Amino acid sequence: MTEPYSVWTQDLPLILASKSRIRQELLQRAGLNPDIGTPNFDERSFEAVLRREALPIHERASALAKEKARLASHVFADHYVVGADQMLTCDGIILHKSVDLSEAKRQLAFLSNRSHQLTSAVAVAQNGSILFDHTDTADMTMRAMTSDQIDSYCAIAGDALYQSVGCYQLEGLGVHLFDRIQGNFFTVLGIPLEPLIGFLRREGCLSL
Repeated sequence: MTEPYSVWTQDLPLILASKSRIRQELLQRAGLNPDIGTPNFDERSFEAVLRREALPIHERASALAKEKARLASHVFADHYVVGADQMLTCDGIILHKSVDLSEAKRQLAFLSNRSHQLTSAVAVAQNGSILFDHTDTADMTMRAMTSDQIDSYCAIAGDALYQSVGCYQLEGLGVHLFDRIQGNFFTVLGIPLEPLIGFLRREGCLSL
């Protein structure tokens, strides 16, 4: 088996404060090979505070990403720690990951034949201080789907329905759900990758 290549030049590994499979894979494919270090964080309670403050969606996503990075950076001293978050809004309504099949089908029926916005945020912290943050938004137009088509999609997707907001992974089966996508591919996948890599390069963390 081929050993993973690395462009990371620091003695301490990069830390990803996220359990997201696709975020981890994207950073690995870019040669950053992060360790996973998720903080003890009540995301829903923190988000409720942001909602009461009536912050714009991009500020909420940014605040969540920064808080994840900041909390994890207290545990992983001196490491660069990456936090990320993604929020989906449709007709002014914020959607979250579905918890069961019936909720997933309702969410897909709601998104069917509508446009929605995916806002992704990334932040880097070190020793409790935020060094970098960036947000970006993609516009997604889902095709019209019948209930039978939604049932078929859910049957094929299986547990992947519950792994992302919107019940789709664009890098796989989810591409069948869309008529139009406007925005950066990495933003859709949940992490604005080019700005993050640009920051890490300016910090002298990369060999390329």
